[in-house]
Amino acid sequence: MSPPRKLHIKSYGCQMNVYDAQRMVDMLAPEGFVETASVDDADLVILNTCHIREKASEKVYSELGRLRGVKDEAARNGRRMSIAVAGCVAQAEGAEIIRRAPVVDIVVGPQSYHHLPQLLARAKSHGRALETEFPVQDKFGFLAPPDPEVIRARGVSSFVTVQEGCDKFCTFCVVPYTRGAEVSRPVAKIIDDVLRLADNGVREITLIGQNVNAYHGEGPDGRIWSLGDLLRRLAEVPGIARLRYSTSHPRDVDDTLIAAHRDLPALMPFVHLPVQSGSDRILAAMNRRHGADDYRRVIDRFRAARQDIAFSSDFIVGFPSETEEDFVATLALVRQIGYAGAYSFKYSPRPGTPAADMQETVSAAEMDERLVRLQELIDSQQSAFNLAAIGSTVDVLFERAARNPGQIVGRTAYLQPAHVMAPPDIIGQVLPVTIASLERYSLLGELAAAHARPASSRMADSSQMITGA
Repeated sequence: MSPPRKLHIKSYGCQMNVYDAQRMVDMLAPEGFVETASVDDADLVILNTCHIREKASEKVYSELGRLRGVKDEAARNGRRMSIAVAGCVAQAEGAEIIRRAPVVDIVVGPQSYHHLPQLLARAKSHGRALETEFPVQDKFGFLAPPDPEVIRARGVSSFVTVQEGCDKFCTFCVVPYTRGAEVSRPVAKIIDDVLRLADNGVREITLIGQNVNAYHGEGPDGRIWSLGDLLRRLAEVPGIARLRYSTSHPRDVDDTLIAAHRDLPALMPFVHLPVQSGSDRILAAMNRRHGADDYRRVIDRFRAARQDIAFSSDFIVGFPSETEEDFVATLALVRQIGYAGAYSFKYSPRPGTPAADMQETVSAAEMDERLVRLQELIDSQQSAFNLAAIGSTVDVLFERAARNPGQIVGRTAYLQPAHVMAPPDIIGQVLPVTIASLERYSLLGELAAAHARPASSRMADSSQMITGA
């Protein structure tokens, strides 16, 4: 029997890429690959790229330059290493990657991961392989079921892709060009995935898609189901304690999704709802197809359905032609909504998008100054939100051992890390925790009295862990 080949994947960017990386591992397992954390002893290195962040392409080329030395060293030791570039940068710049980076053996777009075994064979026989076309077949064809042991090793939380692509064509965004049109998976396939995950210890499911609440999959009853319909069905799966979804668009929040938040205890009261700007003029230039007041009304609908709901968002600072007045409108929106957290970035043009051709009127100094002001406001809101938890008792899904000996870490309904001193057998359970303090962004507390175990019992558990008894 041949020894296993080693696979190293480095993922950049969004949750979809993290999920795609897991699926590439699953896809290559039958080919004899096992995952390794070290790039130096890998037989195949995959850079799973993202085109959303600033200078994404140059970061990829910089990493490829570093990998060239690793690949050369492997060759000197008589070992063949293959390098693949996958993801959105691969989709957008496939031919350019082949031209600029001879070290690359394979370039593969997000729609073609299920062809990786064939592309490896093609690269071995022909030197290099490139596949970045949008295939006609099901773009979810690579979603092979992972091995049960692999599922258990990944922990109690899992992503499940339900939708890919986007039809919104925001002027700053490359997703419609790199991920294609909106496509939704059939409900039955998603249910099968979730049942398999639940059977192997997964307790929390996050449904993901580039525009997840545009989900419109075929249901087992023959009709088209919305995201709210799908969540309602998944809440019935035994063993699944928590449901989440990301990332949403304000224009696709429908009544079924609002009702799901009202009716489903398993659906967490935390919504990531990007707005990008608080200025109607800038939102129009971005082709967001909603105004600031439209966004506020969506927030109000969620809050009317569930009073304890909280929000995070995305913001772009310095979009072409943004004035101080436009930026002040963004600050006003942030103050009015009150976020539990948010992501904010300076605008940077993406080649091939309409915004890349717009006249740039915001200086780098103005962008930096505005970003600091926005992040200070967001940070103050996040700090206030976290501080409000002190003294309260909140439910926590425990995920793993923490770095400090004896501590177990989990997450609240709002994705706040929460640490307690407890035995490892609480991993996978949702238990009430009384929050005592805040350390940076992490909550520290104790299991509520009804669930706490005597110190002698905890010491016995600790002794067993140390001795291996």
